[in-house]
Amino acid sequence: MPINIPDDLPAGATLESENIFVMREGRATTQDIRPINILVLNLMPTKIETEIQILRLLSNSPLQTNISLLQMATHESKNTSQAYLDKFYYTFDEIRDKKFDGMIITGAPVENIGFENVDYWDELCEIMEWSVKNVSSTLHICWGAQAGLYYHYCIPKYPLSRKMSGIYSHTINMLDEPLVRGFDDVFNMPHSRNTEIRASDILRNPRLHIIAESRAAGVGIVVSERGGHVFVTGHFEYDAGRLAFEYDRDMKKGLDPHIPDNYFPNDDPHNDPVISWRAHATLLFTNWLNYYVYQRTPYNMDDIGRDEQ
Repeated sequence: MPINIPDDLPAGATLESENIFVMREGRATTQDIRPINILVLNLMPTKIETEIQILRLLSNSPLQTNISLLQMATHESKNTSQAYLDKFYYTFDEIRDKKFDGMIITGAPVENIGFENVDYWDELCEIMEWSVKNVSSTLHICWGAQAGLYYHYCIPKYPLSRKMSGIYSHTINMLDEPLVRGFDDVFNMPHSRNTEIRASDILRNPRLHIIAESRAAGVGIVVSERGGHVFVTGHFEYDAGRLAFEYDRDMKKGLDPHIPDNYFPNDDPHNDPVISWRAHATLLFTNWLNYYVYQRTPYNMDDIGRDEQ
């Protein structure tokens, strides 16, 4: 959380120049506080596992956060029972008249399918359009990031010659970006995808900014001009064993996957992987909650979306 100092304290300018978040006294004394409401659109087939991963990162914050889970009504889940979904998940029709401080759109194992050929694409487009006026900031993950960039900014995806699977180092392009406040100059993030977005397409749009990228994995984090959209091309939320699970699954399917890069010690699948991204994953989610949700969302939720994102 920010430090609160007098408006005219000279130290404030120095702290701000060092990318330390300072809340001036005038703002602090007029700020109302209430719980923030986050909507999670879970597109992953392993719903419960993904819930745990996302909620683990959202919980590491001093903010009181209310979570609502959203499913696609136009898609039949093959891995999660409908009874479970009916009990714990909303459909879009049930929440379309509500507003949320933030939303997360997860990845989905559909990268090799054209966007328009995904069976729930029309519904997803409706939700993404709705989010512009009903959500303060949306965090898109992996395929969710590709889908959001395509829908909102016409950024295409491209097939990869081999699956991008592993842990990759990234560098920060914009050190004054609040989303990466507190990050090291180099950080690791898991990736697991068959397609990519390209920096050349993003750089042609002045409303988008590449915050972090990797020599091996390409674009890592993109933020829209006013923070209404955050796009993370990897899977910061993954736990230690997720890439091992995917590798074993693909081996059993006879897909001949490559050993995930920089994941197993000595590239030996018999060795337990070591987490090297948890701290930055936690920091990114906490920064998003603080700077792009809590600090910018209005106290009166009816006011969400009145300003153009």
